[in-house]
Amino acid sequence: MYPRQPSRILHVDGDTFFASCEVALDASLSGKPVWVGGGRRGDGIVIAANRKAKRFGIHTGMACFKAKHVCPHGVLARPQYDEYRRLSREMFQIMEQYTPTLVPMSIDEGFLDLTTMGRHVWRDTTAADYVNGLRSRIQNEVGLPVSAGLGRSTWMAKLATSAAKPGFVEVPPDCEKEFLADRHVSELAGVGKRRERSLAVLGARTFGDVAELSSTILKQKFGIWGQQLWLFANGQWNEPLLLEVKDRTTISSSTTLPYDEPDYEAALVFALSESTRMVGQLRREGLQAREMSLTIRFTDFIETGARHRFNHPQFRNSTINTVLEGLFDEVMVGYAQPVRQIRICFWNLKPLDTQPTLWGTTEAERWGALDEATQKLEAQWGNGVVLTGAQYALRRRNSAHANPKPKCPFVPAREMARKLWGEKLERLSCHHRG
Repeated sequence: MYPRQPSRILHVDGDTFFASCEVALDASLSGKPVWVGGGRRGDGIVIAANRKAKRFGIHTGMACFKAKHVCPHGVLARPQYDEYRRLSREMFQIMEQYTPTLVPMSIDEGFLDLTTMGRHVWRDTTAADYVNGLRSRIQNEVGLPVSAGLGRSTWMAKLATSAAKPGFVEVPPDCEKEFLADRHVSELAGVGKRRERSLAVLGARTFGDVAELSSTILKQKFGIWGQQLWLFANGQWNEPLLLEVKDRTTISSSTTLPYDEPDYEAALVFALSESTRMVGQLRREGLQAREMSLTIRFTDFIETGARHRFNHPQFRNSTINTVLEGLFDEVMVGYAQPVRQIRICFWNLKPLDTQPTLWGTTEAERWGALDEATQKLEAQWGNGVVLTGAQYALRRRNSAHANPKPKCPFVPAREMARKLWGEKLERLSCHHRG
C-alpha cells in the first residue's frame, strides 16, 4: 500500500485567449500587437489584447480609437466567437489525454487532477516536464500559448498560474505557506472588495497576515469560508478535484458588446437572442427557472437592473422573453447613454416538470424534442441553420453593419464537459467515485 498522497491539481489557462486565437487563425499577425474589439463606426472597445499590445498600455475596456492612437502599427481584429470555441475544443481534447479527471471552467481554462501521475506516469521525469509537454502540444497543435500552475488545491493552482504567466509554476507540498506569505489576499478568487476591506480591518492584507490570525476569529467573521481561508494561508488546505458538477442553481450570461450600442431597440434584440440561447440551455439540462434578472451597464459605467419572480417555474421562450421585454422597458427609463454590457441571469432553478398532458407527453418533452431536432440540423448543416425571430433579427442587423454577432462565448463547466465527453462523463464520474 502506498501512503496517501497530497492532491496535485493543475490549472491551465490560455494566455490573452481571444487575441491569441486571432494569431493562431492568421499567421501574419505573429509578433504584432493585436487586440480584439471594434464597432460599426470605430466607436467600439477592446475586449482582449495580447501581451505585445499591453506593453503599449492597451487594455480591456479601452476605446479602439485610443488603442490605435497609442499603437498605430497594431492590428484590430473583429471577434470570431465560433472560431474561438473551435480552438477551445481542440485545446481541451489535448488536455483530456493527460489526466482521467479534467474539469473545464470556461472557454480557456480548466483544472486537471495529477495526484497519481508521479507514481504511474512520470517516474523517470518531473511534473515540470509533464506539464510543459502539455503546454508545448497545445502551442504546436492548436497554436495557442497557455500558462499553468500546480498546487495542492484549485485555489493554489490558480494562484500559481497567476504567478507563472507566461509559463509554469509548481508549488510543492509543504511549501505553500512560504509561496503565499507576501501575496495579497485580493489575488484569491472569492475575495471581493467587501471581504478585502473586512480582512484589512483585522490587519490582514497578505496571506502571511491571515496565517497569523486566529482561525476562530476568521470563522466568527466569515463562517466556513474564513476557516478554509486560514487553512489555505497556512498551507493546510488539501482539496481533491471532483469531475462531477454540482446541481446548478443559476444560469447567467454577461456580455460586453463589441461596440457601444446607442440604439436601445438593437440592444433589446440582442438581449432576446441571448435569452433564447440560454432557455435552450435550460431545457438541455432539464431545468426551469423560478426567477430571472436583467442588468444593463452603460458607457458611463452606470448600472441599472430589475428582477422578476414567475408564479410558476418557466422554460418557454415565449413566456420568458415577454417578461424580459418588460424588464428591459423598466430598466431603460430615464437613460440616454449607449449600452456597453448586458447581463441576464436565471435564478432558483428547478427540475423540469414531468406532468404528462392528455396526449401522453409532457410539454418539456415536446420542447426537448424540438431542441434535439435543432441540434441535429446544426450538426449537419452548421450553427444558425435554425433561428428564432430574435436571433434572425440580430443576424440581419449585424450583417447589415458587417459586424460579427456579439454572443457570449463562455460555456459553463457542465455543458462544456458534456460536449467534450457526452455519456463518458457519467462513466468517468462513477469511476472516480469508486
